[in-house]
Amino acid sequence: MKKIIATAILTIFTATTMQNVMAKDFLNVSYDPTREFYQEYNQEFGQFWKQETGQTINFKQSHGGSGKQARSVVDGLQADVVTLALANDIEEIVNAGLIEKGWQKEFSNNSAPYTSTIVFLVRKANPKQIKDWNDLTKPGVEIITPNPKTGGAPRWIYLSAWGYALKQPGGNDAKARDLVKKLYQNVKVLDSGARGSLTTFAERGIGDVLLSWENEALLATQGLGKDKYDIIYPSISILAEPSVAIVDKNVNKNGNANLAKGYLNYLYSPKGQELAAKYYFRPRDAKVAAKYSAQFPKIQTFTIDKVFGGWEKAQKTHFVNGAIYDQIYNEKR
Repeated sequence: MKKIIATAILTIFTATTMQNVMAKDFLNVSYDPTREFYQEYNQEFGQFWKQETGQTINFKQSHGGSGKQARSVVDGLQADVVTLALANDIEEIVNAGLIEKGWQKEFSNNSAPYTSTIVFLVRKANPKQIKDWNDLTKPGVEIITPNPKTGGAPRWIYLSAWGYALKQPGGNDAKARDLVKKLYQNVKVLDSGARGSLTTFAERGIGDVLLSWENEALLATQGLGKDKYDIIYPSISILAEPSVAIVDKNVNKNGNANLAKGYLNYLYSPKGQELAAKYYFRPRDAKVAAKYSAQFPKIQTFTIDKVFGGWEKAQKTHFVNGAIYDQIYNEKR
C-alpha cells in the first residue's frame, strides 16, 4: 500500500513539474503598430509570470489591420487575447460568440489601457505647408492613409477629419462630408493597415503626408527618419482608445483563462504603463504620464462617444457596406 501511495504522489509531482517546465502557448492577436511594444512586453510579463507561478509561456503575436485581425479570430484564429485598435472590432468577436458581453467592464478605463491620437507625418521642413485638416484638401497634396474597411487607424483618421469639420464655426454634417470627400480624393495609396502605410510613405518615398497614429509618427521621427520627417499636430484630433479583451471561448477551452487575465492586467501596472510610454502610447497611469509629459504635446481632443454616439453608431453610419465612406469612395472614382 505504501508503495502504491508513493507511486501516486510521485506521479502527481512529476505531472505538476512537467506542466511548469513545459512552455504554455499563448497568442495575442493585435493591430499593426503594436509589434515592437508587445515583443518587449511579452518578455517582461513572461519573467513576471514565471516568478509568480513557475510557468514558462511561449508567446506568439499576430499583427495586421485591426478589422482584418478581428475577422481572423472570428474565422478561427485561436487568440487568447485581442489587443485591437478600437472597441467595435472586438464587438464583432462578441457577436460571433467568442467573447462574453460586458467585456469593457472587465478592465479599467473601458478595457483601454493606453491611448493615442491622430497626427500628420510630413517630409522635413513640411514643403506643402500642411498645418491642419483643411490643408489636406488642397490640390496637389498627396496623402497616404490606410483603408477604413480593413484597419482601425483609418477609421480613427476618417472620424478625426469629420469631427474637425463639425467643430468649425458653422460646421455640420454636409460640410464634414465635403471635407472628408476632398481629403480622400487626394489619397495616393490606400494600404490595408497602418504599418503598410508607414512603409509606403517612409521606405517607398510616396506621398507628401502620412495620416498616422501618434505612436507610429514618433517611432519614425525618433529612428532613422529623425532628419527626414516632421510631426504636425492638428488643431484638434480624436482621442483614440485601443481596446483589449480576453477571448473567453478559447481560453476556457485551452486552460489559459488566468494567464489571459494576468496578461491584460499587467498592462495597467507601472511596468506595463512604462513600456507603453516607451513605445509612444499615452499611458493612463497619472505618475507615468507625468514622467513622459514632454514626449506627448498637449492637444485638443474629442471622444467618439460625444461626437458620434459611440462606435456602434459610427460604424453603421460611416463604415458598413454602402454607408457614407463607400459613397464618398465611389464618388471620387
